[in-house]
Amino acid sequence: MTETEYGVALLDQESAEYWTLNPTAALVLRTVLEGHGPERAAEILTAQYDGADAEEVGEDVHRIVGELRSAGLLTP
Repeated sequence: MTETEYGVALLDQESAEYWTLNPTAALVLRTVLEGHGPERAAEILTAQYDGADAEEVGEDVHRIVGELRSAGLLTP
């Protein structure tokens, strides 16, 4: 994982595939890798974006986690 000005870039060393995550997805990934659940990532994002709907943010975070898992970048 490498930080970029647009988020992070990931390299799957087994498949040699690159992934680029925007800052929101990068925050979700970092939060989960630190041992927190998607709910914590949603809390952080809701606090960062004034006026964000907590329920909508939570749904978005769960979608991001699902996509990361589907891509093999996160394991349950």
